[in-house]
Amino acid sequence: MEGMVSSRADLVSLGHGSGGKLTHDLISKTIVPALYGADGAPPMEDSALLTIPGAWLSFTTDSYVVSPWAFPGGNIGDLAFNGTINDLAMSGAIPVALSVGLILEEGFPLADLRTVMRSMGQAARASGVPIVCGDTKVVPHGKADGIFINTSGVGYRPDGVQIHASGARPGDVVIINGTIGDHGIAVMSEREGLRFQSPIQSDTAALHTLARALLDGGVDAHVMRDPTRGGLATTICEIAADSGVAIRLDERAIPMATAVAGACELLGLDPMVVANEGKMVVVTPEKDVEKALAIMRAHPLGKLSAVIGRVEEGRAGRVSSASVVGGERMINMPHGEILPRIC
Repeated sequence: MEGMVSSRADLVSLGHGSGGKLTHDLISKTIVPALYGADGAPPMEDSALLTIPGAWLSFTTDSYVVSPWAFPGGNIGDLAFNGTINDLAMSGAIPVALSVGLILEEGFPLADLRTVMRSMGQAARASGVPIVCGDTKVVPHGKADGIFINTSGVGYRPDGVQIHASGARPGDVVIINGTIGDHGIAVMSEREGLRFQSPIQSDTAALHTLARALLDGGVDAHVMRDPTRGGLATTICEIAADSGVAIRLDERAIPMATAVAGACELLGLDPMVVANEGKMVVVTPEKDVEKALAIMRAHPLGKLSAVIGRVEEGRAGRVSSASVVGGERMINMPHGEILPRIC
């Protein structure tokens, strides 16, 4: 099985393990060089020791099963890393370190594994947040779908930062940092073999520096959320319900790439429920709107930031929107997953 993951390496850990030479070779020759590059790996212990300043600890975990594992603009490696960074950042936390767990199907090409690991390693180095521990398991052929990844992340939230999904208040303004729907359509197009006149790429990105710029700039962010599965509609409905408020959006103000809008129309999809992986929704008081927009538009990941709605008094969880064709429509939480396995 030259060039493929072998089922004999089914006990693999970035720490001590019992997988023998095959395990050691897989870690030392494939995984470690891709993740750490010339910097070299940290000590191979059974757990990572982290020094956390006196602050609130933030911890998150997520699993990634995107199909296909590679798509325009990224792959499961950088997607998993960025998604976990973003879960920390949306609570106002400063990410400190991540773990990675790999579930590999026997026969998954080592060349593909190297590609995934390189992408994850590059994302880690670009973000300044290290991957400090991990584990690998190999399952028999047919018992998985190539590669699944679990990531966990730890960070700390400085004193004074109070950001919660329940923090929206009447009079607040809703801002997004760019176009919606890019990731979901990129994955769908690759999965279905669709080609559009204008290429659509995933927006996968780590948002922690943008979130930190807002907080360091003195913006009173009541809520920060990244609209991933279920898209913008799900995130806004959750914020409205958790905060006990109504939210009114203006679809005409929501940034969207022309190619994404055309693809959604062709496929019969509502772009409001299509997944994103590099977008954040910020809910902030009216007094901080101009400051927030200036900070976000000065950041590479926020150049298209726009005000897309307002928080109002009203029935808890009610979300409405001025539609692009005129009039108003209700935005409801989608039932089920519109596009499965997009992360």
